[in-house]
Amino acid sequence: MLKKYISPAICGILSGLLAATLSFADFGGSSAPGTASASDAINAQASYVPFGQKDSYYLFASGGHSGQLYVYGIPSMRKIRTIPVFSPDTASGYGFDDKTKKMLGGYTWGDLHHPAFSETNGEYNGKYVFASDVANNRIAVVDLKTFTTEDILQTPNTVGPHCAAFVTQNSEYVFLPTRFSAPVGQQYAPLDDFDSKYKGVMSAIQFNEQTKKLELAYQVALPPWSYDLSDAGKKESGDWAVLTTYNTEEATTNLEISASQKDRDYIVLFNWKELAQDVKEGKYDMVDGVKMIDPAKLQSGIYLVPVAKSPHGVDVSPDGKYFIASGKLAPAMTVFSFAKAFDAIKNQKFTGKDHGIPVLDYNSVMEREVNPENALGPLHTMFDDQGNAYTAMFISSEIVKWNIATGETLDRIPVQYAPGHLATAEGDSVSPDGKWLVSLNKLSKDNFLSVGPSHPETLQLIDLSGSKMKLVQTVPSDPEPHYAQIIKADKIKNPINVYPKDPNNQDAVWDTNSPHIERHGNEVDVYGVALRSKFIMDAKSKRPDLIQVKQGDKVVIHLTNIDLDEDITHGFGINNYDINMEVQPGETKTVTFIADKPGTFPFYCTNFCSALHQEMSGYLLVEPKS
Repeated sequence: MLKKYISPAICGILSGLLAATLSFADFGGSSAPGTASASDAINAQASYVPFGQKDSYYLFASGGHSGQLYVYGIPSMRKIRTIPVFSPDTASGYGFDDKTKKMLGGYTWGDLHHPAFSETNGEYNGKYVFASDVANNRIAVVDLKTFTTEDILQTPNTVGPHCAAFVTQNSEYVFLPTRFSAPVGQQYAPLDDFDSKYKGVMSAIQFNEQTKKLELAYQVALPPWSYDLSDAGKKESGDWAVLTTYNTEEATTNLEISASQKDRDYIVLFNWKELAQDVKEGKYDMVDGVKMIDPAKLQSGIYLVPVAKSPHGVDVSPDGKYFIASGKLAPAMTVFSFAKAFDAIKNQKFTGKDHGIPVLDYNSVMEREVNPENALGPLHTMFDDQGNAYTAMFISSEIVKWNIATGETLDRIPVQYAPGHLATAEGDSVSPDGKWLVSLNKLSKDNFLSVGPSHPETLQLIDLSGSKMKLVQTVPSDPEPHYAQIIKADKIKNPINVYPKDPNNQDAVWDTNSPHIERHGNEVDVYGVALRSKFIMDAKSKRPDLIQVKQGDKVVIHLTNIDLDEDITHGFGINNYDINMEVQPGETKTVTFIADKPGTFPFYCTNFCSALHQEMSGYLLVEPKS
């Protein structure tokens, strides 16, 4: 049994020493530009995708405090797309048109964490990606037909949902536990009242595929701790979910020291199907209009499992039999058994309660402790198709491969440096592929051309197909990716290349004879089209590419891209009016603004679309009030 833990101070010293002593040469690279060893050539070939061919997998990586989602191809590691989610994006005009501006809710940034695919029977189904915003308590859903954000929901009471959007095995729920405990509604309360007035609220979110809307189903008022990366059960454990905690000391200041006093924190083990039934039976309180479950009142469905200090996540094995957690300050991974946990619950093998929640006996649930020699700082564990686990070691800067059934260390490979999370192909599903692993490293010293004091983070591609792991590719990522998932490319079926023509869209016009401008009092509605290489705003006017309004008018521009050819994107920007949006083939977008500045303002296509792209422009004339 694990007895000793490493202090935060020692962790920092070890991390610094390792970062200082490791260099590019330690990873078999060539120090001289333009030269390559035989192993370099073999590695390059392993990740090479010739021009005209496509990658076998998509990697969806969080963009952290950029608020966006990044898409890479694997094995090439080419970055293919940035999907704007929680922050405005001037490249695509996201956050400027009426729909996306409303979705963003007035926020100018977000902190996107932990993307998770929708699932069917525990398999990624390639339909949607969910992600959480730590900064502003939001959850978003991205539609993989269009690779665009479909909806964003502000979640009350869940404060900083860092620990993920984690999805149940048939996408019944997406759960958002909270990183920061706070009073319900984030009302004011002194920190001296932390134990009595603060809660770590977890939100249960449902996604309605018909309306394409996210909905808050209910919440759970957990104790005032911090909750970290979580996971849902699979197969025999499919009705259950697990999430890790830290700061069970309930410290309110100087957390580096104060939140590391106890020997252990907890994994929260809960039966989400039982909680949903409790809600159906009315076993909840209405708190500020939200159905709120109090675990202390239920006396069932939620349990605590002791775990090594300050874990940064818990991961369920593909067969659904085990959940694995690692304390950041402990040199071991712990394998827990769902079957043993269920037996302990049935036989009430409790060691007491904490905030009214039963605490399971550690030895009754623990299957084994895995302690690879000199492996320090275990964070996140992923899986292959051979019953093996892969754990990122933050302090010793390596990935360790080990067997779940025996705990035997099978292989280890250094990475450069300080891996936080890692992703294996289909690794969060019931059937991982076992081909690729991507290490998401926090530090990139020595890797790339210097760009000043702010270095990019690093994604490193590791080949898992042989008995030994092999590093084959390293690429920069900026800013920091906090989590990623890898899906087979053929699971994302037929993303659209052109938006289908919608004859029922009253804002759209579909031919060059229909664009027109309407005035209703002080509101001017423009129904225009974009096509190579012109705008038509009023087909019957002598100047069809002119919008003329009066100072103070409310201007509503509905613009349809009637070029129904793949890859012909038109942009629409108004000079000196801070208006910008991107309109894809067959798409209609609306932008609304007040013409508060009189004068002459050219508008133009911001996206290069044809040989006469420069000529694709017009004028907004705003007549002064005087």
